[in-house]
Amino acid sequence: MPYSSPGIYVEEIPSLIQPIAGVGTTTAAFIGVFPDTFKIPTIPLINIENEEITGGKDTKTYKLKYFPVAQSSFEIKVNDQIDQGAKLSNNGSDSSVTLSAVPQEGAKISITYFLYATKVSNELIGQGDGVITEFQLKGYPVRDQDHFSFKVDGVPIKNEDVTLKNDDQKKLALVKFKTAPPKGQTVTGDYAIQFPDFISVTEKEVKLCTSFTEFKKFFGDFSIDPGQQQLAHAVYGFFNNGGTRCYVTRVKDKKDIKDVLTELEVIDEISLVVAPGITDPSARNNIIDHCKEKTGDRFAIFDSEENADANNAASFNLVESDYAALYFPWIQVFDPATKAKNPNGNGLIFVPPSGHIAGIYARVDAQRGIHKAPANEVVSGAVGVEKAISKNQQDGLNSKGINCIRVFNSTIKVWGARTLSKSNELRYINVRRTLLFLRESIDEGTQWAVFEPNNPALWQKIKRNVSDFLLVQWRAGALFGNTEREAFYVKCDAETNPPTEVALGKVIAEVGVSIVRPAEFVIFRISQTTLPS
Repeated sequence: MPYSSPGIYVEEIPSLIQPIAGVGTTTAAFIGVFPDTFKIPTIPLINIENEEITGGKDTKTYKLKYFPVAQSSFEIKVNDQIDQGAKLSNNGSDSSVTLSAVPQEGAKISITYFLYATKVSNELIGQGDGVITEFQLKGYPVRDQDHFSFKVDGVPIKNEDVTLKNDDQKKLALVKFKTAPPKGQTVTGDYAIQFPDFISVTEKEVKLCTSFTEFKKFFGDFSIDPGQQQLAHAVYGFFNNGGTRCYVTRVKDKKDIKDVLTELEVIDEISLVVAPGITDPSARNNIIDHCKEKTGDRFAIFDSEENADANNAASFNLVESDYAALYFPWIQVFDPATKAKNPNGNGLIFVPPSGHIAGIYARVDAQRGIHKAPANEVVSGAVGVEKAISKNQQDGLNSKGINCIRVFNSTIKVWGARTLSKSNELRYINVRRTLLFLRESIDEGTQWAVFEPNNPALWQKIKRNVSDFLLVQWRAGALFGNTEREAFYVKCDAETNPPTEVALGKVIAEVGVSIVRPAEFVIFRISQTTLPS
């Protein structure tokens, strides 16, 4: 700026501080193994209006008549006043409503909700006029073989006198009678809903999903294909437990997992890798190599074998790595597709827990921070476990790095926080993930230093910026120590940057951190004593 006349001049100069922002740690990548096309049950909804419940004492949870219920749309009234805070849920083989408060004894409680069903019964199809022989059904697509019956004014019509068909072009189902129903007579019918085909996105195509609704658009709703079913429940469990963003892809064969991992390398924000139900050692090694060598900033979540033997750690196909954790056993959840396939069953199945666990990682990171171990946390959506684990059994599993999911007072919790590493230094999940977080944050936050003049001014600036970032992490509770000096140090000076290194274009900064470890074993020492008289 030229100075031509006397006066005060205010100039802007670049700040010496280049703040380092913490990178995201909650975005997951999901890999499924299933074919291009599979069956998805279409589940119609039956409207249950004003079911009455008699209020009792000291409780606000009541069982409903029907199961399972759709939890997306319902209305509950207590003494004709809508209860906005009430909740509807499926619990095992029962459905229940939980009011926001305990009602008075004798209160009038009514609820309107939708019930999942796969069979349509006594549907009012239309009125005969003596001319029309074809009527449109409400459901589509329908099973057009022998799973139907129709009546005209309550009189059954022989199946050979009726044709049931789907018009796939118009997306509707039709019933056609050989003889037109007489004028004024009511036509009713029972029929079954068909399971339509769903065509998934192209193999190895990666899609960003920020909700389960987006996932269904690309990869389908809950289905009866085992591989797709496992992926769908994993992604649903991820969002249900606190996850917000994930990238999803699929392959037709688990041997192709290595190829699809290459597609995921270019997506920088991914920090967790999940392949639900994949327990093959070679696939696991490929995933670990992807996390440790190819990207260097990701953590893998593995599932145990289904029906693994809790008393035999060798049955878990363990691989050693501080970049991965393994969870046992599988968890039980409600599956709409299973219920649709077998309406008389309870709809419960066992699924790999890794997707739910990834959601718990995201939840804990958001609520407490990545330094908090993702353990002693409730698994939302789980109604049971494949195998109940005793403390004695977990003693043998925990030392092998197998994290157990256990039931405490009917609550299902993650009860382990170890990696698959044999090293004490990186034994805990939060320690490894915090180290990855710090490394990636410093990496991305100091890119400005590349091609800057390599001199003491640059060294001091790097030291100051990294120190400020670590100070924030210490104050947040991620680093252990009563003082900054105890929690971390940053060294970038002539000692770490001798002339020989500077001549090679290198800037070397040494960073040391003391990461907090979880209180895995809480010990109370109790002794009996007699107070002096």
